[in-house]
Amino acid sequence: MKQLMVMCGTGIATSTLVTTTVKEWLEDNDMSNLVQMYQGKIADEISRLDDFDIIISTTAVPDEFLDRSLMSLPLLQGMGTEEFYAKLEQMIKE
Repeated sequence: MKQLMVMCGTGIATSTLVTTTVKEWLEDNDMSNLVQMYQGKIADEISRLDDFDIIISTTAVPDEFLDRSLMSLPLLQGMGTEEFYAKLEQMIKE
C-alpha cells in the first residue's frame, strides 16, 4: 500500500479540497484500497517526507522529493487533470 501525503501551506483549505478530489478519483477508479492518505501542512510534515511514497502539494517541496511529488495546481485550476491523474496512477502502480 502506498503512503500518500497531501499538503499545503496551512494544512486546511487547499489540501482539504485536493484530498477530497483525489479520494473521489481513487474510489471511482477502484484504487482506494491501494493508498493510505494523509493530510497536513508543509511546516509540520517536512521532517517526515521520507515516510511517504507520493506527495501531492500546493506549495514547493524540497528538491530531493521531486521524483515522488505532484503539484496539485491542475486539480485547483481544472486544467491538466488528465495528465495529473495519469501520473498519479503510474506512481500508485509502480
